[in-house]
Amino acid sequence: MSTLIGVVFVVVYVSGIWKFWNGFERTNFQRSLPNRLSLSLLWPVLLITNKSYRRNFRKALKG
Repeated sequence: MSTLIGVVFVVVYVSGIWKFWNGFERTNFQRSLPNRLSLSLLWPVLLITNKSYRRNFRKALKG
């Protein structure tokens, strides 16, 4: 059962990275590779803690 939860977590995490990476141009963030990479990898933490990031994350996903 814990393996299934781990697999689901990884799938959700990777799909969040993929969707944000592809929709990054629709956000207000500075267009640089290090910025894009760090914001994509840290999306779960930033989504919970930062209101501005949540707004931009939704913009990136709407595409």
